[in-house]
Amino acid sequence: MLGRLALVPDLSGALWLPEERTLVVADLHLEKGSSYAARGIFLPPYDSAATIAALTAAILRHAPARVIALGDSFHDRGAEERISAADLRALRLLQKGRDWLWITGNHDPAISRAMGGESAATLDLRDVTLRHEPDTAETGCEIAGHLHPAAKIRMRGRALRRRSFALSEQRCILPAMGAYAGGLNLRDAAFRPLFRAGMTAHMLGDGRLFRIDRQLLLAD
Repeated sequence: MLGRLALVPDLSGALWLPEERTLVVADLHLEKGSSYAARGIFLPPYDSAATIAALTAAILRHAPARVIALGDSFHDRGAEERISAADLRALRLLQKGRDWLWITGNHDPAISRAMGGESAATLDLRDVTLRHEPDTAETGCEIAGHLHPAAKIRMRGRALRRRSFALSEQRCILPAMGAYAGGLNLRDAAFRPLFRAGMTAHMLGDGRLFRIDRQLLLAD
């Protein structure tokens, strides 16, 4: 529970809110590959299709009435022009028959109607605020993205690093779902002011989520 909101972290990196029939995702970073290519840095141009496929699988699993994307859904302001017709068609197909809300982020401060759905800077759901960037001044509860949390642990004598949820009684920070989004180690200083009273990591594993206490997390 986060405030009065029941949370179910999903192996895909999405967050399922069963009582609201709502699926929350963060940091899709669609068209990151084409953004890098435009600057002369070659990455295989399949990240948007892979990310949309992961999002599709999570939607098919939970059949949400609403999807909320917590910002940086598009890697930059030109992503909407670069996204392929096939990827845009797949994205619009996912929106059919359900509410869809784009929370704006630092990479996508404005989202055009051509992408479907609605957009907003934040959303209050029960007593929880959903936003892109976690707010250290928040005195209530929040669900956010932006930081791309990743957990590193030692298992069977070797180090393992995976994307992870970061969860406390006050906030939940989602891992990035974007195929090229990467992750920031939960031991990084950026997380300290957000989890002063402690947190647990829910690390994405092979076929299951692993709940990891903070003291077991390793730095990079």
